[in-house]
Amino acid sequence: MSDTEMIYQQIIENSQDAILFADRDGIIELWNSGAEAIFGYKKEEVQGKSLDLIVPEKLRQRHWEGYHTVMKTGKSRYGKELLKVPAIRKDGTSISVEFTIMLVRNLRNEIIGTAAIIRDVTERWKQEKELKQKIKLLESKSASQ
Repeated sequence: MSDTEMIYQQIIENSQDAILFADRDGIIELWNSGAEAIFGYKKEEVQGKSLDLIVPEKLRQRHWEGYHTVMKTGKSRYGKELLKVPAIRKDGTSISVEFTIMLVRNLRNEIIGTAAIIRDVTERWKQEKELKQKIKLLESKSASQ
């Protein structure tokens, strides 16, 4: 292994953010320690399993429609956007995540899957929701005075 490969491996494995790779069929092939911490699954539990493990059931149909379209067309409107969606942990709890995705290609330039870098933003989302509720309450009090 070259120094560069060792550096890449350490960055991926030791990132606090989840870094994962799923093949064209949405089967998980890479799952780092950040993904273990965020989602509660050990690498051995998810390798070879579907992304359905972390996609809430009510969003799965839409997720797979988009995923398969991207695999066919090679185009994603989310390439540069930060996506904000709910996800599900091993224990069944819902969390809020933000992530970026990228298409991964082989040496023949064929799409072989997607990689994602995911951050758990559940606490920030809760704080923002509480703040919005407080603002709304203050605005209604102010309007009634």
